[in-house]
Amino acid sequence: MRKRLSIKVENCPQNHPCPAVKVCPVGALSQNGFDAPVIDHTKCIRCGKCSSFCPKRALMLEEMN
Repeated sequence: MRKRLSIKVENCPQNHPCPAVKVCPVGALSQNGFDAPVIDHTKCIRCGKCSSFCPKRALMLEEMN
């Protein structure tokens, strides 16, 4: 099955720089101010590093049908 990274904005505190943005090896995550991160799905390789690094589980690597 294929996987896709998604953001559960309600889990994201949005009050600090997102630590998961820095661990993305391909630069697929970005953040404007303290807003929730934005995913560039054209860059994302679905490695799961950001989702395992997110302390609030706001970034989720989910299986797609």
